Amino acid sequence: MTERRPAGNARTASTRAGEGAASSAHDAVPPGAAAERSSGRYPASVLRTVSWLMRAGAYAFIGLHTFTGPPAGAGAVTLAVVTYALGGLALLPWELTHTLGGEAARRAPRMRVLLGVAAALSGYASAFPHAGALIGLSLMAVMHLGTELSLPVGWAVAGCTVVALETGVLVAGASRGFALGYPMLVALVLVASHNRRAYRIRAEQSAAMLAQSELLRAEQRRVAVLDERTRIAREIHDVLAHSLGALSIQIQAASALLTDHRDIDRAVAVLDGARRLTVDGLAETRRAVHALRSDLAPLDEELATMADTHRQRHGVPVRLRVEGEPSPLPADQALPLFRTAQEALTNAAKHAPAQPVEVTLTYEDEHVTLTVGNPLDAPPPSPRQPPAFATVDGGYGLTGMRERLLLLGGTLDAGIRNGQWRVRAEVPR
Repeated sequence: MTERRPAGNARTASTRAGEGAASSAHDAVPPGAAAERSSGRYPASVLRTVSWLMRAGAYAFIGLHTFTGPPAGAGAVTLAVVTYALGGLALLPWELTHTLGGEAARRAPRMRVLLGVAAALSGYASAFPHAGALIGLSLMAVMHLGTELSLPVGWAVAGCTVVALETGVLVAGASRGFALGYPMLVALVLVASHNRRAYRIRAEQSAAMLAQSELLRAEQRRVAVLDERTRIAREIHDVLAHSLGALSIQIQAASALLTDHRDIDRAVAVLDGARRLTVDGLAETRRAVHALRSDLAPLDEELATMADTHRQRHGVPVRLRVEGEPSPLPADQALPLFRTAQEALTNAAKHAPAQPVEVTLTYEDEHVTLTVGNPLDAPPPSPRQPPAFATVDGGYGLTGMRERLLLLGGTLDAGIRNGQWRVRAEVPR
């Protein structure tokens, strides 16, 4: 007998589409590849090559502007040649290590010192007549150190360059505009290098986050596959272990009747029961396969079919009540409730075979609750030794159902309430 009762403020749960095993075709991208892709349309190696060519062109332009101008004094020419050569010796290794990815070599103290000396000397030499273009070497060195290394290193090199420049102004007698303009230019380049450094750090962090997100998505796909395998394993255990365990007991009973009692009629009856168990097991297997491929039938309909089957098989009244507004449930929520009802009815048939059973399915706003109760057929056990959650198969029982419900954030409670054995399962919506 099935009763339905409306419940106020009941909401209809949205149907969640069943998800199959996730595909693992898209593997995680390594961090290097993510960094390449974060550079835009062009790979980082191309951008590094273009940057290197631009700096090489700037170095050549500085040399042409310095040594093709009007003649200067011998001392000024010698200073310009030494400064230009030292700048090249300092910038060339830096550019090569940057292009080839030698991060450790570029951060070596001797590399910093060499580049800093070249920047200061270039600042000093630029104050002499016809050597103003040498300030470009200082600006390139300040840009490199301010971009690639820590902020204090960039400020220290810029400060030394300005001091050397002002010293050159005093020695060479350069104009006041030169004394003020070039230090401001060094400061502007230093600020620009810091901005560039911040942009580079953000780009590297974005590339690292992109790589981590790719790894996370790959891990999520792997976990989805493992979850699906676990779900299939549970269904196989729940269906086959229960059916085969009951079938094994029936066959043992039939064998004992034939060998020990020579009671053919009772053995045939037991075998007929075993045949029905086989048919029911096949039906359960089909239902499980259907549940793995799609959603179950509405839970109230499944419980009504189960109640009718239990009533016909054991000859005891089974009352099913549905409270609230029935709504479809995802398979991963409906199956644990269905298996809990199945287990509770099996326990009732085993421990209280002549007692009626009442099954209540309640749809509420926040959760769905299943309650199965039956009067006790024997004196209640000692409170210190509550009955174990197990059935004939020794493993398929309410303990497994409790574990299933915990994975969904649900609960399972079984015990004596008001003189009845009651099993109560709840899953969130």
